[in-house]
Amino acid sequence: MAALPTPFAFSQSSLQDYADCPRRFQLRYMDQLAWPAVESEPVVENEKRQQEGQLFHRLVQQHLLGLPTDQLGELANTTNLERWRKNWLDFQSLEDFGSLSPELTLSCPIGDHRLLAKYDLVAIKPGEKAVIFDWKTYAKRPRDEWMAARWQTRVYRLLLILAGSHLNGGQPLVPEQIEMIYWYADFPNEPARFMYSSAQFKRDQSAIEKVIHEISKADEFPLTEDEKMCRFCVYRSYCNRGAQAGQLGEAEAEMESETAFDINFEQIGEIEF
Repeated sequence: MAALPTPFAFSQSSLQDYADCPRRFQLRYMDQLAWPAVESEPVVENEKRQQEGQLFHRLVQQHLLGLPTDQLGELANTTNLERWRKNWLDFQSLEDFGSLSPELTLSCPIGDHRLLAKYDLVAIKPGEKAVIFDWKTYAKRPRDEWMAARWQTRVYRLLLILAGSHLNGGQPLVPEQIEMIYWYADFPNEPARFMYSSAQFKRDQSAIEKVIHEISKADEFPLTEDEKMCRFCVYRSYCNRGAQAGQLGEAEAEMESETAFDINFEQIGEIEF
C-alpha cells in the first residue's frame, strides 16, 4: 500500500470517499488505482448525463463571465441542456448578491495537509453576506437532510471562512454571514438552502481536523460494511463486491467525483494559521 503523500490536498470528494468506504479512499487516492468498472447502468445514459452536467457547468460559467444569451443557446445542443439553460435564465436571485466569483478555488492548510474546494459560484456583498451556489443536474432531487450531511456542505462553508477574506474586502467572514444553495437544474424552484452558524463552524472544523488526522495515521483502510455503496463504486469487482452496477436513478449523487485538480497554490486564495 502506498503512503499518503505529505502534504495531501483533501477535498470534499476525497473526504466523502473515506466516509463512504475507507478502502475506496486508499485505492483511489493512495494507490491511484485505475479500475474500469462501470459506475451505473445503463452505461450510455449515465455517460451522457455526466457529460451534459459538465457542459451545463461550463455554460453557466460562461454566462456569468458575460457570454451573450443567444450564444448560450448555441451551446445547449441537447434536450436536457436546453431545458437547463431555460431554467437557468429564469433563475433571477443572483442579481441581489453583489460580486460574483464563478469557478473559484480556495485552499488552506490543515495540519500537515491542505483542504481545498472548487466552487461553482461564490456571490458576496462585502461586509454583509456570502452565498455559495452549487449547480446540480440530478434526475432526482435529493432530500435536504441528506445534502446537509454531505462533506461538500460542510467543507465549502468552512473553507470560505478560513480562506475567503480577500473576497470580503480583506475582512474574515463570520459563519452567520454564509449561506449555501444547491440549485437543481431540473427542479429550479426547489433549491436546497443551508445557513451557517458559529456552532456548526466549530463542529465542522473539529470533524475535518479529526478525520484528516485519522487518515494520516491509518495503517488499514477497511471495506465499508454498507454493501449498498458498492453498487456505484468502480472498484466493486476488484474488492469482490459484485460485478453488476446499480441503476442510474437509484443514487446519482453517490457517483459524484471531482475532475482532478491541476493546482497552482500561489494562485489560490488562502490564509495561514
